Amino acid sequence: MRTSPFATLFTSLIAVSLLHAADVTPKSKDKPKRPAAVGPAIGENKATPISRIKVAKDFKVELLYSVPGETQGSWVNLCADDKGRILASDQYGGLYRFTPPAPGQPLDPKNVEALATDIRAVNGMVFAFGALYVGVNDYENKIPSGLYRISSSKGDDTLDKVELLRAMDAKGDHGVHAVVPTPDGKALYLICGNGTKATETVATSQVPAVWGEDHLLPRMPDGRGFMRDVMGPGGKVYRVSPDGKNFELFATGFRNIFDAAVNRDGELFTYDADMEYDFNTSWYRPTRICHVVSGAEFGWRNGAGKRPEFYADNLPPILNIGPGSPTGMTFGYGAKFPAKYQEALYGLDWSWGKLYAIHLTPDGATYKATKEEFLSGMPLPLTDAIINQKDGAMYFTIGGRRVQSGLYRVTYTGKESTAPLPPISKATKGAGISELRHALENFHGKQNPEAVKTAWPYLGHMDRFIRWAARTAIEHQPFASWEDKALKETDPAKQVEALMALARCAGVCPQHRTATTKPADTSLRAEMLGALLKLDIASLPHEQQLTAIRTIEIVLNRFDGCDDATRQQLIAKLDPLFPAKSFDANWLLCETLAYLQSPTLAAKGMKLIADAATQEEQIEYARSLRVLKAGWTNEIRTAQLEWFLKAANFRGGASFDKFIEFIRTDALATFSDAEKTQFAELIAKAPERKSAIEALGAMFAGRTPTNWTLEELSAATKTGMKNRSFDNGRKMFGAAACFTCHRFGNEGGMTGPDLTQAGGRYSAHDLLDNIINPSKVINEQFVPSVVTKNDGEQIIGTIVNLNGDNVMICTDPSQPNQQTAVDRKLVKSIEPSKISPMPPMLLNMLTKEEIMDLVAYVLSGGDRTNGMFKR
Repeated sequence: MRTSPFATLFTSLIAVSLLHAADVTPKSKDKPKRPAAVGPAIGENKATPISRIKVAKDFKVELLYSVPGETQGSWVNLCADDKGRILASDQYGGLYRFTPPAPGQPLDPKNVEALATDIRAVNGMVFAFGALYVGVNDYENKIPSGLYRISSSKGDDTLDKVELLRAMDAKGDHGVHAVVPTPDGKALYLICGNGTKATETVATSQVPAVWGEDHLLPRMPDGRGFMRDVMGPGGKVYRVSPDGKNFELFATGFRNIFDAAVNRDGELFTYDADMEYDFNTSWYRPTRICHVVSGAEFGWRNGAGKRPEFYADNLPPILNIGPGSPTGMTFGYGAKFPAKYQEALYGLDWSWGKLYAIHLTPDGATYKATKEEFLSGMPLPLTDAIINQKDGAMYFTIGGRRVQSGLYRVTYTGKESTAPLPPISKATKGAGISELRHALENFHGKQNPEAVKTAWPYLGHMDRFIRWAARTAIEHQPFASWEDKALKETDPAKQVEALMALARCAGVCPQHRTATTKPADTSLRAEMLGALLKLDIASLPHEQQLTAIRTIEIVLNRFDGCDDATRQQLIAKLDPLFPAKSFDANWLLCETLAYLQSPTLAAKGMKLIADAATQEEQIEYARSLRVLKAGWTNEIRTAQLEWFLKAANFRGGASFDKFIEFIRTDALATFSDAEKTQFAELIAKAPERKSAIEALGAMFAGRTPTNWTLEELSAATKTGMKNRSFDNGRKMFGAAACFTCHRFGNEGGMTGPDLTQAGGRYSAHDLLDNIINPSKVINEQFVPSVVTKNDGEQIIGTIVNLNGDNVMICTDPSQPNQQTAVDRKLVKSIEPSKISPMPPMLLNMLTKEEIMDLVAYVLSGGDRTNGMFKR
């Protein structure tokens, strides 16, 4: 086969940019097993030196203590006791206590006290209500996992009284984690990952017990079996009374939350994990900062079932971070830092070694957020951080999974004022739209005759968090009391939310039925679908359109579909809306029409796949079309089978290939016997394996590269940024391989900077400069590392994980699952690379007009209404 010039050019550029990466292909994709013990502190196997840690301007980092692994294990949690001392916990062992050393002094090992407390495997702890509360997550099952209270029977420092307040069934890394005081000072939040089975809760829980899987199409569990049998609602936040007797379910739908923090407004935040096996699929969700409000659901489901942000039956994060392994969280209150950093929320990433300062700004009933890389290191497996209220310093630990642990201190050395923040006045704290949300949340967890009357007007509110609070308040009331009101509501904005609430409350989720469960009420189903069919969905605002279609999905799912006459009515209603102008609307419409077996969907869906700029879009449409039996012609079936040959060259996480296999297997099951015979040769055809760059560059075959200069293209932007093509700009963003590494909106890779807000940071000239000269200024968050071994061998890539002595390095940004294990004891040095992983000359296969469309698309933030585009 003859290789296209584009493929040859890009293959050589990738090889240059990654240097030796091509020579370090891993022998196995399986991760090393967790070691039985921490290795000896020799060679590289010691706490990361401060020379490898970068911190924000005018801040100083001190390495206070390299934890001796053989005797004190690997530290994962910190907290201050009631006397200002710091406690640390070993992930597989006990507790340690010490007084922070004086400024500039290391921690004397003699001053680290091993507590004789009969407790182990503490994954979260806090001093509150005169005792130490701990969340135990014991991997080795030597004691029950759950919530414990530890106190002194003698009123001294012995901490000898250990009480198990609630045993919980939790296994692995996704178990029982942090304990955080509630803002009202009356209870505790208990943070649990999705590996913790639900425990008994009281009737006053803020989350209404109406959740379900709610997959309209057949479930696709993880291809490697991970969490295959764990159903919704996933990870949870409980509100627990100090005596541990009352557990209320406060929020759900998380994957693996490890910690949480409360701000001065009394609002709770957490940092949720991603699922790296899902990289580059439509359902991949990056690590995220969530504003955890009363009754929240954040949409985790196993495998391909994770709900996208735009589904109305879950809440969105306030900030997507990127790939990683979230651990500790804390606000900067009490730190002797400038005001900006006192107000910041700090989130720790274990695998990528980054400590983010998250800056929050009130935005309606929630917050907007931006991230700043406050501190990073190579490697730096961050586990927890606290602010010591006595000296105003930040203390953080590295460790976990029995890797070498260490204790560090961060202080401010600049000239800005570090005066404590003034307290928030009651008037300020209680003002604004957030107070309306709190008023609605007062109805959560209780039946109140005033709830429906009070909350109903806010079902159509412009603020999504207000709508959520209102609908949740109504869902806590007996649905018979408001069923008729929902069906007869005349305001579409209110009715779509009310009907979603009714479907959730009245419908029994099919996945949770038993032999004794009351069957779905088909008369109510007919009334709900009838009300939805009366809506002029096409004329609704975008968010209401999405809610209406998602509500149709929930009704069909929970009420066992519909009769054929109603099915035809739904097809007639929805088919003219497809395809829509947005991916989110097309996502919902494609899966709904596939369920309904629309006869026009095959042609429309395959055209969308052919025109899609990203593999995520293509996979999503293919996932829906896999169940479609109607409307196929020979030509369209051929296109479907040829797409599977193309998709075999897509790249993604560890489960990616299995998901593609699942989609193909399900699609083939819809072929008639005649089709199987007719297309037997194409079905049996093996895909032609190509490199990632060859696959991406197919559209440029036969073109001659142009060596564009910055000056030439920058000059063209001066007059060429009007009447641009949005669709072509998006297409070029995919064709130039930008989606491979960069997130844009809710699509794309995560190994480069998120470009969604690039228009607020770059001019057209600056954006082009970054593309043409990628190594001129490398984004600090994505600088690859050069790992030099004692024998002189160099490996270049991004450090993404650690296991004992092994450092895991991703050597190819287009293949996040390609990781190489390097023994730290054999490493001579780890230094930041001066060469960007982004290859130069990415624009050389594009015409000038195509580049102008691409620049306009990026600078617009994906807004097709921007003035740069044709009307």
